[in-house]
Amino acid sequence: MKASEAKFLEFIRKSHQFKVPIYQRTYSWTKKECEQLWNDIIRAGSNDQITGHFVGSIVYVEEDLSLITYDSPMFLIDGQQRLATMILLITALYDTLITLPENQQEPFERFNPEILKQNYLINSGEKGDRQYKLILSQTDKDTLISIIKGTELPKNHSIKIKENYDYFRERIASIKTNLDVLCKGMIKLIVVDTALNRGQDNPQLIFESMNSTGKELTQTDLIRNFILMGLDQEMQKHLYEHYWRPMELDFGQENYNTYFDGFIRHYLTLKNRGKIPVINRVYESFKEYARSPEIQSQGVEALVKEIRRFSRYYCTMAFGSKEIDHKLDRAFHDLKELRSDVTYPLLLELYEDYEEKILSQEDFLQMIQLIESYIFRRAVCSIPTNSLNLTFARMSASLDKDRYLESMQARMLLLPSYRRFPTDEEFMQEIQKRDMYNAARYNYWIRKMENHQHKEPVSVESYTVEHILPQNPKLSQGWREMLGPEWKRIQETWLHTLGNLTLTGYNPEYSDRTFAEKRDMPGGFKESHIRLNHELGQLDRWDEQAIKDRTYRLSQLACEIWKAPHVDPAILERYKEDASKQTTTFTIQDHPALLEGISKDLFEDLRTRIKSLDPGVVTEEFLKLYVAYKAETNFVDIIPQKKRLILFLNIPFPDIEDPKGIGQNVAGKKRWGNGDVEVYLSTQEEIPYIMGLIRQAYERQVINGVDYT
Repeated sequence: MKASEAKFLEFIRKSHQFKVPIYQRTYSWTKKECEQLWNDIIRAGSNDQITGHFVGSIVYVEEDLSLITYDSPMFLIDGQQRLATMILLITALYDTLITLPENQQEPFERFNPEILKQNYLINSGEKGDRQYKLILSQTDKDTLISIIKGTELPKNHSIKIKENYDYFRERIASIKTNLDVLCKGMIKLIVVDTALNRGQDNPQLIFESMNSTGKELTQTDLIRNFILMGLDQEMQKHLYEHYWRPMELDFGQENYNTYFDGFIRHYLTLKNRGKIPVINRVYESFKEYARSPEIQSQGVEALVKEIRRFSRYYCTMAFGSKEIDHKLDRAFHDLKELRSDVTYPLLLELYEDYEEKILSQEDFLQMIQLIESYIFRRAVCSIPTNSLNLTFARMSASLDKDRYLESMQARMLLLPSYRRFPTDEEFMQEIQKRDMYNAARYNYWIRKMENHQHKEPVSVESYTVEHILPQNPKLSQGWREMLGPEWKRIQETWLHTLGNLTLTGYNPEYSDRTFAEKRDMPGGFKESHIRLNHELGQLDRWDEQAIKDRTYRLSQLACEIWKAPHVDPAILERYKEDASKQTTTFTIQDHPALLEGISKDLFEDLRTRIKSLDPGVVTEEFLKLYVAYKAETNFVDIIPQKKRLILFLNIPFPDIEDPKGIGQNVAGKKRWGNGDVEVYLSTQEEIPYIMGLIRQAYERQVINGVDYT
């Protein structure tokens, strides 16, 4: 490695060409980073006391120094963002100067269009790609070249490159009479010029560590580089063009930057049998998975090919792309509206089995709808969502693929307490009294009701939600007479409920009119093409009983739309028996240390406090060697001893906040309980502090949905 300080402009001038390898991320700086660079340049250019301003490192790989020639391109490892942005700024300045009168085209010495172009943008005398100082990858490359040449942008141009070029054009225009400040500031920019020798330095390790300046690398950036960087260029090109680039195109520029990390997390959850990676450690989890003997034996192409395959499933479900089966496409759209990303690990496996003909289209469709019903019913019944991530992450492991649909229906019916599938009775009861107007995504449920079993579905986006009984707290005399003396209570009770809501295209015309006027006016309920309004056109009154009746009827319809699973009781009993055979029952009697003495008192106090973390979520299980406390999985295990309790907290040791330092790091050591943090409890006085540690392990699991076992 060779590292030296260099003036940024001089560094660009003396370098023949930089190339961004195909494994590097695309250009990703936003206006925020460009604005910071601009402000730094103007500040430096305005102050003669500032002799230089450091903007980061440019790290690149040289071939063997004995073989390098003048025009050999250098491959960027770090610094693509700031180098590309500097090229955009220089181009914007060039494009501004050539529009000025000739006597104004050199605002500062050696800052005229010809020198800017020849020194910093192109290589004179070269042809094709070799004539440009910087070659980016894929779409970025064509967009940057078009901007430098001043030609029409490609059809699918890089949004960020175009936006940032435009930003610099605007800022330059704002100081058009004072461009010397910009030029002086650019001269003062300093970088660390870091050249790596391919035969001696490890670009991957250096790349991982160089994240201190500029825009932080995503988990996806690191994963892509991990896969491709160590390969020869032909294999890099093959894997990128055949698998990785198609994934980028399927996601699209914005979705790729926003959602690809999440997709990889879902993929790893599936492949690691329900173990969910920590959100900011997906890269570490991926490296561990990719280095496993099984994956190593299959080779890197098999791994990338599989990721590509699962990414196609994900894009189809998440973005509605390329699913030719209309019914499946509709089901994915409905599920997507509930914004329940935690379902994807299970859905990815179901989709794979559907593609492999293990799962029929009909069963796959019913399973998607079953998941949708489960999520929506729980939302209506206000059941906490913190268990959903691990529920879906682990569900596939309990399914019998010879009886795929039946086993999923049975497993959902057998989910306990806070993970339960709400019954028709519970769902109907809750949906009748819930505020459905202010519920999230009300367009979703009202669309489903309007279009249920309809071959000509209505686009609810063309209509607005109408309160049949108006929202105005000062109801008209006509409404008060219809509702009776308790009109105020009736309005407050039923205003936003299911029965009082419908769709209309005449919301302004309806306003606060009486029910009869809304019913009989042109475009009123009698003439409405909306199915939800048909019965309204036949009613004479809209009072409390009418609202109750319609609410009840719609709750019945809701049960038909968001169906609960049905399994023959005899078959369900067999699934119960299978589940019970998988567990051996132990009790407190199997732990003599908990029946008397110090440990008994400590345990009784501690177990009460642990269960109180969330009585509906936390469960206690006596095992042969320890007592486990679980949300979805163990978050603390207690090993009883005669005069103390040993606790294992299921949280990585580096992540626990333990000011007193009583926890011991037992990662990698043999132990009976689960978890990396070992704590001893010997006195009552220690319990409050230790509960603070236990709470961290619990909250990490139920809030983040992370399983560290």
